[in-house]
Amino acid sequence: MASTADFRNGLVLNYNGELHVITEFQHVKPGKGPAFVRTKMRNIKTGRVIDNTFNAGVKVETARVEQRPHQYLFKDDYGYTFMDTDTFEQIVLPEAMLPFADLMKEGQAVTILMHAETEQPLTAELPTTVELMVTYTEPGLRGDTATNTLKPAIMETGARVQVPLFIDQDTKIRVDTRTYSYVERVK
Repeated sequence: MASTADFRNGLVLNYNGELHVITEFQHVKPGKGPAFVRTKMRNIKTGRVIDNTFNAGVKVETARVEQRPHQYLFKDDYGYTFMDTDTFEQIVLPEAMLPFADLMKEGQAVTILMHAETEQPLTAELPTTVELMVTYTEPGLRGDTATNTLKPAIMETGARVQVPLFIDQDTKIRVDTRTYSYVERVK
């Protein structure tokens, strides 16, 4: 059990019989009335985000979870296969649990959130940025760096990312995995 004072981003709660992870929270103390905590929670199974308000000091049930480093190995008919980098055990996750599957390449480091009691994988997370090679994009013009105009590009993994006009084919770029957006060129 935890109180609202223990809330932090990434805390996993057992709310209404399902596991939810807190993505945002804000303690509010209005001038009139009791304090409360506004939260945005993402359902781990469905991915749906809900808003909820807890009164300050309320006890909520938390779930014990562990973050374990894994390495992406390959994709086959059963799903995506990952290897635990500590124990070398392999697990297979379905594509529904990996909304960012088109940003992964073989050998990619991934963090998998595991339920501590049942050893069941809950969700997988990529690092905030990944480095990918541009395999196709329309040719850009030299000197097109003054404007914020973007063009579509296809990465080596098949992902589509909007990039600036000066990015050409066979350029390695850094991509933000949360927003699928261009961050910078990699030298």
